[in-house]
Amino acid sequence: MGNESPYRERMNIVIAGHIDHGKSTIIGRLLAETGSLPEGKVDQIRENCRGNSRKFEYAFLVDALKEEQAQGITIDSARVFFATEKRQYIFIDAPGHIEFLKNMITGASRAEAALLVIDASEGVQENSRRHGYMLAMLGITQIALLINKMDLVQYNRSIYEEIVGTYSHFLSQMHIEPLSSIPVSGIMGDNIVAKSTRNMPWSRSGTVFEVIDNFITDRPAKARPFRMPVQDVYTFSETGNTKNIIVGTVETGSISKGEEIVFYPSGKKSRVKTIEEYNAQRDVITAGYPAGITLAYRIHISRGEMASKAGEQPPCVSTRFLATLFWMGRKPLITGKRYLLKLGTAKTQMEIEEIMCVINTANLSAKKEKNSIERYEAAECIIKTAQLLAFDIEAEIPSTCRFVIIDEYEIQGGGIIRKELDFLQ
Repeated sequence: MGNESPYRERMNIVIAGHIDHGKSTIIGRLLAETGSLPEGKVDQIRENCRGNSRKFEYAFLVDALKEEQAQGITIDSARVFFATEKRQYIFIDAPGHIEFLKNMITGASRAEAALLVIDASEGVQENSRRHGYMLAMLGITQIALLINKMDLVQYNRSIYEEIVGTYSHFLSQMHIEPLSSIPVSGIMGDNIVAKSTRNMPWSRSGTVFEVIDNFITDRPAKARPFRMPVQDVYTFSETGNTKNIIVGTVETGSISKGEEIVFYPSGKKSRVKTIEEYNAQRDVITAGYPAGITLAYRIHISRGEMASKAGEQPPCVSTRFLATLFWMGRKPLITGKRYLLKLGTAKTQMEIEEIMCVINTANLSAKKEKNSIERYEAAECIIKTAQLLAFDIEAEIPSTCRFVIIDEYEIQGGGIIRKELDFLQ
């Protein structure tokens, strides 16, 4: 359906919700009913189910896509591609179980909007609230509520409205108002693509297919200042000449041949000599694309630097910042202990200088004067790093202010930078 449409926009949408609340079923039904799956995929899964004496479920379609994308490798979250006449979408299916919340930080980090799924027969769960808090923390404020499995509650309008009221009140405490709420049944197909005129004639909310096109794209990434975290520097020798190619993915903005480029935190400058592609060169590179850049005059650049463009707003540079973070480690996050912080391609040691406030993500109650953050708590903190970092604040460029915290070789938390603070030389 969407493969022949002209794509005018792109958008990433994260699908969040408690385990077994029906995220994969909704995505599978949406893909099947819009003809967005590879030809023969539905028939293939139906035949596999018959061969294994299993009842066909639309969730199996998403599971099959995950397996194909993973190619035998365990992945944190599945990306599912979808298109309407208005936009091209990537659905990021974030795992729902509380043990997989760390994956959700990765899954939601590049999304502009979210579909948050709640089971009508179970209602709002503690994990539903945690997911909502994390979305808000990551700056994702465009949220549509999908109250799923309405067939299990006999399409009861009162149950639907009670859940919407409860969860909307929770979101309001974070100054978020849902863009819309939709009563759906992924199993039966109600309000997924077609309007449920038979089972829910009282619904005035439209369909999932309609609501995703009602999301508003943020300021286009290419219209923001140029940012490219340096992933690596490759050196090649050609006919006696050494060629250094600085590689990375352009997060925002664009840069052209001949323009002056500045790297932070070092502040080193040069000009773009060439923009390299495989067996080709181009004149400009924009947000969302991998880049290989050579410089007009050589300077030493290493992984972890942030490339920006002279004349545009530069990134912040500091060893101290105010952040909101979410902790998932079994051991508490404590002040004074060294951890590893990863922001973009940069890694450095860090410690919590001060805990301003600890937040219970299930009910948003706050506690002050604490020196530790327990598992599944959030906090407002001052973080101090061992090395200078280049970053942006959440209000300016969300993608370059998100970080993860590593302890004992595993990601144990993540957060977002709210404010740059002064640092000691």
